[in-house]
Parts: sequence; C-alpha cells; structure tokens
Amino acid sequence: MAELFDEQEKVRLFLPEIMRCPQPHYAELRSKCPVGRMFFTNSPIVSHFKDVSEALHDSDLFSSAIDLGLGNVRPMIPQQLDPPAQTRYRRLLDPLFSRKKMAELVPAIRAHAAALIDEFAEQGECEFDSAFAIPLPCTAFLSLFGLPLSDLPTFLEIKDGIIRPQKFTTDFAKAAEIRVTTGQRMYAYFEDEIARRKGNPGDDLLGSLLVAEIDGKKLEHNEILDICFLMLIAGLDTVTSTLGCNIAYLAQNPDQRRRLVDDPSLIPSAVEELLRWETPVTAVPRRATRDVTIAGFEVKKDEIVTFLIGSANTDEAHFRDAQTVDFDRDRNIHMAFGAGRHRCLGSHLARMELQVAMEEWHKRIPEYAIKPGETPIYSAGIREVTYLPLVWNA
Repeated sequence: MAELFDEQEKVRLFLPEIMRCPQPHYAELRSKCPVGRMFFTNSPIVSHFKDVSEALHDSDLFSSAIDLGLGNVRPMIPQQLDPPAQTRYRRLLDPLFSRKKMAELVPAIRAHAAALIDEFAEQGECEFDSAFAIPLPCTAFLSLFGLPLSDLPTFLEIKDGIIRPQKFTTDFAKAAEIRVTTGQRMYAYFEDEIARRKGNPGDDLLGSLLVAEIDGKKLEHNEILDICFLMLIAGLDTVTSTLGCNIAYLAQNPDQRRRLVDDPSLIPSAVEELLRWETPVTAVPRRATRDVTIAGFEVKKDEIVTFLIGSANTDEAHFRDAQTVDFDRDRNIHMAFGAGRHRCLGSHLARMELQVAMEEWHKRIPEYAIKPGETPIYSAGIREVTYLPLVWNA
C-alpha cells in the first residue's frame, strides 16, 4: 500500500485531457494504490470513499487551516478555520443560505436563465460556457450580494485571476503573482463597497453581514472581507463548472437527455447523479495534525493530504453500479459538496441554480449536440468545460 502509484499516471491524473473523462483513471488509482504519493508534490493522495469520508468528518485530525496560495492575506471564513471558531461562523452563515432563503431566488434566476437563452436560441448554436454557464450563476451571485450587474466583467476577471491564473500565464511564479495582485483587487473592491454602504447596509447578503452579530458583537471589518473573499471564488466558479460538465455529458448521451426532456421531474435526481459522476471539485486538501495511518499508509504530522472526491464518488465499494449514470439512483449520498463540518455552505444555492438552469434549458432547447468537428476543452483542478460548442435546430 505504501508503494508509489506510477509516477507518470499521477502526473496525468490532473491534466486537462484526463479531466475530460477522469472516471477510468480514478478506478485505476483505487485499484493500484488507494493511498499513495503524488509525483509532483510527494504529498499523500487518498482515493476511496470510506477513507475520504472518514477524514473529512474528522476535523480534529485533518485541519482545514491551510495556505492555499489563492491571494488571500488571512484565512477565508469559514472554510480555512477549524472548530470551534469555524462553528461560530457557520451558525451565523448557514441561515443566510438556507433552502428556504434560496427558494426565494428561484423566480429571478428562472427569468434570467430564460433571458439568456433568448439571446441565442434562434441562432441554432452557442458556446455554452460563455453564453450561459458563466453569466447565469455570476449574475445570481451579484444579485444575492446586492452588487451592480455592470460589475460582472470585474468579478469575472477577479475570479479567473484567483482560481484560474493559467488563463493568463503558464509560468507558476507569474501565476502566484497574479493571484496576489488579484486578491488585492478583491479586497479593494469590497473595501469601497463597505464604505459606500456605511449607514445604509441594504437588504441583501452583504447588508446582512454588515449588521450581523456573533455573541452580541458585530463582525469586524476584516471578518466581513474574509467571508466575501470565500463567497466570491466559491459563488462564481463551481456552479459554472457543474453546469458545463452536466450539459457536456447530456450532449454526448442523447438517451439520457431525452429522459429529462420527456420527464422534467427527473431533473432534481439527475442533478444529484451528475454531481456524483462529474464532480467538478475533484479534490480537497487537509493538513494532518498528527502522525496517522490511512489504509496502511503512513502520513506524517503537518503533511498536506489530497482527498480525491471525484474518485470517492465513483467508488464501487460504496455505490451500486458506480460506473453507471443512473438518474433513478436511491439514497445518492455523494461528496460533491464535501463532507463533515466544512460541507459546502452554498449547497442549497448551487442545487437550486442547477435545477432551474437545466429546466429552462431543456424546455427551450431539448435537442442539442456538440458541434461536429469540435472537441470540448476541460480545465484541470476544478473541472470547467471552458469550451463547449453546441448546435441544435433553431
């Protein structure tokens, strides 16, 4: 168990061409080396559902207090904090992202989805990422925070500079510099917005943070900034990525797509199954707080361990017919939103956006395919389909 998985295979696991269809590579990793070390960092990587789930539920043993190099100067709240500090912030934030609160946003998001589709439906084609997958969740985020829609280009630049600096450079050192300078832009934006709202917070999420209290004390200025930093990079990227992966799958599997068109009531369960199968957020890191053994593999204190969620979600030892995409799957307890105390704060928002988007899309464009002669392009890390050309009969 302690032997290294083939080094070239481990490098390839995170390349964009592998991210087009990573499931066979996950299976090979689980079979050959359920726990091993990654070639390029020599850090441990864990691939089985049981091991990943147990670790993510044990925040005492596996800490989220890690510098991810994303340009933030302080820990993002609450994601990079451990209990009990993390628990205090979650008690404040969870009600702001409740299922009931997110349901109130459905009419606006549905209307915006329809308006976006209006722009290209009669053309018979679009590049899905730029035409729909990016603007829909990003405008939802801006509306949720009470920020002007005219600032969308600024937020997209900030999001890409922090999460995807490879769009601007292939040099690792320059990518790190881009993250730092972009992080400063993000802080400066919210500094100005907070100052503008002084005395009139507003009836939106940012306004709620400006008046929120923990133990009778208002949030400090930097606490608000650190929450906003996390919300921005989480709210502007993961739903976009998931939408692209879902539609790319359905474009290449017409029988599955027609099931949703014929019976839209299947869409909620299809969203869950595609979250399991596609899993855009492929992995999460944690820091071991002491020496530990995982499935016979020794991990040393303070080592950064990569928990491969994408592999866990396709693990035959946990899921019946794990390699089959089954929209009728019962009790689909996947980990696409993570697990344990750090489970995704915005999971209700993401589910709602995905369901509404897929309902509106298939209502208007039921038959579509990847444009002949074209190949979708997937990104490494968070699996976004950065190029997804679709065609249909207008």
